[in-house]
Amino acid sequence: MPLISTRKQDKKVKVTFSNGLLFVEMDNGKQQVFPLEWFPKLATATDAEREDWVQTDKGIRFNQLDVEVSI
Repeated sequence: MPLISTRKQDKKVKVTFSNGLLFVEMDNGKQQVFPLEWFPKLATATDAEREDWVQTDKGIRFNQLDVEVSI
């Protein structure tokens, strides 16, 4: 039988949007900035769609938009 956990994943990054940019801040304080024009779905997304993300081994996945950002 599979083990199911309902705990939320610990997010080790902070994701924010401002002035057409995506900011990703790591837990060590380093920050990466991406222009939203690189990710058209994120550029036109609603706040709810932008807030629905998970951290993966390779970066960030925006679930409702099927967009992955490598960090």
